[in-house]
Amino acid sequence: MLKDDLGRLQSDLMAAISGAGDMAALEVVRVRALGKKGEVTGLMKTLGNLGPDERKTAGQALNTLKDALAAAIEARKASLAEADLEARLATERVDVSLPARPDEIGRIHPISQTIEEMVAIFGEMGFTVAEGPDIEDDFHNFTALNIPPDHPARQEHDTFYLPEDAAGSRPVLRTHTSPVQIRTMQAVKPPIRIIVPGRTFRADSDATHSPMFHQVEGLVIDKTTHMGHLKGTLIEFCRAYFDIDDLPVRFRTSYFPFTEPSAELDIGCSRAGGKLTIGAGGDWLEILGCGMVHPRVLENCGIDPDVYQGFAFGMGIERAAMLKYGIPDLRTFYDSDLRWLRHYGFLPFELPNLVRGL
Repeated sequence: MLKDDLGRLQSDLMAAISGAGDMAALEVVRVRALGKKGEVTGLMKTLGNLGPDERKTAGQALNTLKDALAAAIEARKASLAEADLEARLATERVDVSLPARPDEIGRIHPISQTIEEMVAIFGEMGFTVAEGPDIEDDFHNFTALNIPPDHPARQEHDTFYLPEDAAGSRPVLRTHTSPVQIRTMQAVKPPIRIIVPGRTFRADSDATHSPMFHQVEGLVIDKTTHMGHLKGTLIEFCRAYFDIDDLPVRFRTSYFPFTEPSAELDIGCSRAGGKLTIGAGGDWLEILGCGMVHPRVLENCGIDPDVYQGFAFGMGIERAAMLKYGIPDLRTFYDSDLRWLRHYGFLPFELPNLVRGL
């Protein structure tokens, strides 16, 4: 078995591999070279006829050739697969400017629908929508909200931090939409009446938690606002959102660093037969947190707490949608499953309002 013969065989097979125009042609070359009756396989079978020294040298050469051919075949296979994908992408492009097919009506995602419903309700109460950045600094996300340096919410097991910036501080993916309240109070002179729907981020994931989720928060600041206004606003919101005029509502004492006093709001429900029903019943379900804005938060935003006071509240949009529309698992909101969207989605152009109904 001459070295020159193996060299010519390798050159011939390598040329055939590189010249294979598709997967079928490449498979023919593979079988020709490495199949059960392939040329390299046939040479391997002749090793038994050689002496020990010749067998060792020839075996090494054939194994080297076999490895080189196998690597070349895999490389060509990857190249052909990539070319095939590029060709498919070029021919399967979708013209997004085309009108929708009449037999395939799209659906509005429940999160988008719930945000519109909440905006409609609070809009009737005189609230305006405010927005802010998803990436925040420590001051707006924590310090200005009276959250102490050792608070668990600042730990990396709960919060997504970004690499340090030029100033040496670490930006954060906002853990709530409250930084928009801070930015609004810094930029706008009271009276203030805003709601803040938007994305928030926390390091948590299970059937009722997601690393990215949505919240809506509200803020009212003026000279005469008191706890009675907070209760009236939220009671009316809950009854309008769930469309239950006599929905039982109660407030429980709680604690949040940015409000004082603080409370959690529960709505009445029934769990009879293992099924959750919103409305009259013997059980209660917590849906949001609220309270009077802490004087220290007002001071951090340049507002005199001796002159102004106000209230704030916040709730999860996914949770509200799950309760109202009977969606059992939060993770399905982000599965991009068209079957799920067709079941839970809403028809387009039917924007909610309090006149026509939510």
